Parts: sequence; structure tokens; C-alpha cells
Amino acid sequence: MSGKEAQPNRHWKKRISMLLIGAFMAVGVLAIRGLLGPAPSNAQAPVRRPQSPTVRQSQPLTTQRGQVAQTAGTPAAGSRVVQTAATASTADGMPSLQTIQTMALVNGQPITRSELSRACLVRFGETVLESLVNKHLIWQECQKRGVVITEQDVTDEINEVASRFGLSVDRWLELLRDERDITPLKYKREIIWPQLALRRLAASDIEVTEAELKQAMESEYGPKVSCRMISVKDRAKAEQVLARVKAKPESFGDVAKDESEDTNSASARGLIQPIRKHVGSKEIEDVAFKLSPGEISPIISVAEQHIILKCEKILNASFVPAQNMEAVRKRLSDSIRDQKMRDSAQGLFQRLQKDARVVNVYNSPELRGKHPNVAALINDRPITIEQLSLECLERHGLEVLKGEITRSMLTQELTRRKIQVSQAAIDAEVARAADSFGFLKDGAPDVEGWLNEVTQAEGVTREVYVTDAVWPSVALKQLVQQRVQVTQEDLQKGFESNYGPRVEVQAIVFSNGRQAQQVWARAKADNSEKSFGELAYQYSIEPVSRANYGRVPPIRRHGGHQKLEEEAFRLQPGELSSVVASGDKYIILRCIGRTKPVEVTMNDVQKELVRDIHESKIRVEMAKEFDRLNDASKVTNYLAQLVKPGKPEGVTPVQPVQPATAAAAGAGQGVRQTSGTR
Repeated sequence: MSGKEAQPNRHWKKRISMLLIGAFMAVGVLAIRGLLGPAPSNAQAPVRRPQSPTVRQSQPLTTQRGQVAQTAGTPAAGSRVVQTAATASTADGMPSLQTIQTMALVNGQPITRSELSRACLVRFGETVLESLVNKHLIWQECQKRGVVITEQDVTDEINEVASRFGLSVDRWLELLRDERDITPLKYKREIIWPQLALRRLAASDIEVTEAELKQAMESEYGPKVSCRMISVKDRAKAEQVLARVKAKPESFGDVAKDESEDTNSASARGLIQPIRKHVGSKEIEDVAFKLSPGEISPIISVAEQHIILKCEKILNASFVPAQNMEAVRKRLSDSIRDQKMRDSAQGLFQRLQKDARVVNVYNSPELRGKHPNVAALINDRPITIEQLSLECLERHGLEVLKGEITRSMLTQELTRRKIQVSQAAIDAEVARAADSFGFLKDGAPDVEGWLNEVTQAEGVTREVYVTDAVWPSVALKQLVQQRVQVTQEDLQKGFESNYGPRVEVQAIVFSNGRQAQQVWARAKADNSEKSFGELAYQYSIEPVSRANYGRVPPIRRHGGHQKLEEEAFRLQPGELSSVVASGDKYIILRCIGRTKPVEVTMNDVQKELVRDIHESKIRVEMAKEFDRLNDASKVTNYLAQLVKPGKPEGVTPVQPVQPATAAAAGAGQGVRQTSGTR
């Protein structure tokens, strides 16, 4: 195995989350949202999967089974944190996380450890197994050679790493959690421990020689050559450039700016960092240190580049006081040792992988029969399914549990209302998704092609795709489908939105109302397309309008922002709008003209409009139903250590969608490009 745990695409979780809680709007709506920014949402952000290191620490830093790592994030409003204790129960009477077998309660119904472990195993078993094998390779080598990494060793290393960045340990761990999604426990077990173990294993082969120390001293404190450089790929071009600068040496900087293909140095007229000995290319260093100030080198061919140097000046060696020499030698020696140790550790790990006898039982149905309850064999020593399952639970339990909680809420509601999710409904939803994303074959949805595409692109099985994406979508549809009707008014608004005239405009978007008024006065004083565009480029906070000098996609009717649309359709070509306040944004429009309506009749497009408006409206209802269930459900999440009290029983059901809502009317041809079970 390669030693790198594959990571499923993060966009997968985003798409599943949007499937559950998002209402898909038409392209015209998205254009207006580009001006106003994203609409507020009650949706929980999709879980981000942290980058997993190659290996995870084994003993002596393993925790008791069931002990849960600290989790990042803030409990939702109304939650109370469950205080843990080392005893069998917590301060508020809840079972300790070290002993519980129930991971969560959803309206009193449990999600057990075994259920969650199986769910994690199905989703992450293959990818986690690879890194687990790598961890065991290191652990076996440590046992073989009597190497022990203690808790104190790990703590000291973390202190050392934090100090290198000038941070306290708490601040360093906080940055890892916030910026990289790496919890303190994960950092200790999956990053620091393997590094220490490999370095300790490789340490016996490390020796810093006097010659190496001398080279390091010469590199850091020895003489340097300040140079300008021209780098090109073509040899013939390099010869032409060399002839030019030889004939006129004072032009070297200008020629470097115009001709060098190394953009960093070209932007500085060829000037590069002073060349030191024993740092980079020996060929370049040898030539540079033979040059005199003002002298131009011959062509140096290195790594498919042809390089010309001009010596600017020779920098003398730095003086090191005698009283500092011992400290300097120690620092350089430590640096050399660390680098050699990193190189040696990497080589050792590759050697362990190459020499190990690894049998992947988990991915082979035939071997599973011969080795029941075994996930892999490493040098004839087993990794059990139980170990793999626990590893999956520890790494991915939090994010999988969120999905299982959602599934439990939906299942309970389906049961209460005596609704079943049939296989036919699931098949129909997959076909709809295939059609929405343009997977067609002979005029019909290409289900097989779509399933191959979505599972390969996202690195999941069909079972996981159906479980995590299709089933929740179908369940929510089943719960809300009776509420949705497409009225004649919906059809008329949808027709106007998608096939009627649109207003072509320039726009400037502000976050400050006073600034908007000041710029409006300037736009009025010089009401020309060019002047307005320059103001948009200077002041608009919205990227598209700023980059395109105010030009934005034409505004359609019934796109979801009535006030802005009314103002736009009031304007005549060349006319300036008032300052339109929408949410926390302030917008100025300048009318350019109007587009012509699409020459189709209602009869031509009614079938497609009905389908797309119905889909758009049902997505709105799905979002409402999901929020209602989430608000009403009492969830005790032991793994995340929080409680979300539900609303009292008898919560007023969500009212059906009213006819001709903006969301429904905005549906049309564009919807099919953005909606789908993905």
C-alpha cells in the first residue's frame, strides 16, 4: 500500500447537504444573488474532512475504547455541553463516554456504537485500512527494535514545534483545529507519534561528519555572489540573448525583464538571491564563484533551462565571534541531523512497506471466507475487522453520526405517517438526477452512466451514494409531495421569467449606504456607460460587476428579488436607478437596454415548466420539512458531547407552499442545470 489514505471529495458532502436543505433556483435567480451575496440559511454547514496523515499512533498513546477526542465547533443554540468525567457517569448523570455503547439518542431512540461502527466501516473501511496498515508497520518495527515513544516525548515535540512558530501550545493546537481540521488527539496520534517513531528508528544510522559541518558553515557564513539571471528554455534563444548582453552589458537588467522566462527574477530585472555554496545547483555555483563583478557568464544548461548570470558584486564571508562558535556549530549540527533523519526516516518507511508481507483481506471476498473477522495480514499478524471498525469510528464517527441522526429523524417521521420509501421511488430519483445532469441515452436517462460517473468522481460505492444522497432526498419528497401544486399563476410567472424580456444593466454593489449615495451623485453627474463602468471597477464589492466594469447578467422577472426587479424594469436605456437597498447591500443600476422575448408559446414549453416548477417548489418544501424535523427532534449526541432539546410535541405543521411564490415562478429551463441528487 502507498501509505497515503485517500480522501473522498469534499464536494460530496456539500452536495448531500444541499440535497437535504437547499431549494434549487433558476439561473436568473443565481445572477441576482451574485449581486446581493448568498441568502441566509439555517442549514448546517457540510462537514469538512480533515487531511489524514499517513499513519496514526499506536501504544503507548492509545486511549480506552470509547474515549472520544475533543471536537471542534460550537454547540447549536439551545444546546448544553455534556461535561465528561473519568468515572462511570458525568456530572449531570449521563454515562461516561469511556463506557457508553449508545452514541446518540434521537427522540429517545438509540444509535448504538455497533450501528455507527458499521456505518463508518462501509463508508471509510477501504481508505482507513491503508493508513492502518502503515501504522502497524511502524509499530511492529518499534516492537522489534525496542523503541518506545512515550506521552512525554509527544508532549515535548509539540512544545518544540509550537515554539518554532512563536506560539503557545494552546494557540498552535487551536490553529491546527481551525485551519486544518486536525484535533489535538489526531495531531498527537496520527502526525507527531509516527514522526517521532520513524526518526527514533532511523537515529542509529545518523552521524554528522566534520566535512558536513564545514560545508554548512561555508554555506551560511561563507562568501556569496550577488547576481542577475536570465533563464530561457530554448538554446538558440539563449545564444542570441548572450550575444546581446555581451555586446551591451549595462542592458542586462532590461534584457532579463523582457526575455527571461523565470517570472520572479524577470520582474526584478534579473536580480536573484545571493548565490551561496552547497545549496543549489553545483554547476551554477561553480560558475558564479568564478565571476568577477560586471562579468557575464557563458550559458549554463541545468534541468532543461539555459541560464546566463551577470555578477553584480562579491559579498564577503560573515564574521562569527569565537564566543558564539560553539552555539553556531551545535545549531548547524542539529539542523544537519534533522534533515538527515527526515531523509532516513522516509527511506526507512519506504523500505518497511517494500519488505512487508501485506495481504488485504477486506477487499477480497474469497480471502474473507478463509480469514473471517480479519481485515489484513501484516507479516502474518492480523488487523481485525474490529480494529478497523474502531479506527473508522475514531476518525470519522462524528461526521457519519450526523448523517445517521438525520436518517433516524426521517425514518421516525416516515413511520409515524405510515409512509414507505420504495425501491421504485429510489430508482426514479436516480433517473431524475441523471436527466438533470445531462446523462441521456437514446432520449432517456442514462442511469448506468450517471451512477458510474458520480461514484467514480466522488470515490464512493453505489450503496453509499444511494444511502447518503438518494434515500434522504426520496424520504423528504415523500413527506412533502402532497403539499405542492403548480398553479396557472406559477406557470405564467415561470414563462415570463424564462422566456420574457430581460433588462440589460450595469450595476455597482455597495456595503455602505452613504458611499452608495456619494457614488450615485457622481454617476448622475456623468451618466455614461464608460464613466459608470469605471465607478463599478473602483467601488463595487461584487467581483463580477467589478471585473466587467459593471456589466452583469440581464435581470429577469420573478427571479426572487422583487424590489430590484421592479426598479430595473422601470428604467429606460441610459437611465440611472435610485439606490436600491436589499438586505445589507446597496445597489445602483444603469439601464443599457432590453433583450427580446424568446419566440415560444406556453404550449411549447408547458410540460417542461410544470416539471421544473414542481421540482423547485418541492425542494423548498423539503428544506422546510428538514428544518421542522430538526427543530422538533430532541437529540443527545454523546460523541459530540452536546444535547439539542426539541420543541414540545404538537409542533404546528409547516403550511403548504402558497401559489406563485417567487421560488416557484423562477423555475424553468435553468433549474435542470442545477438541481439533482448529487
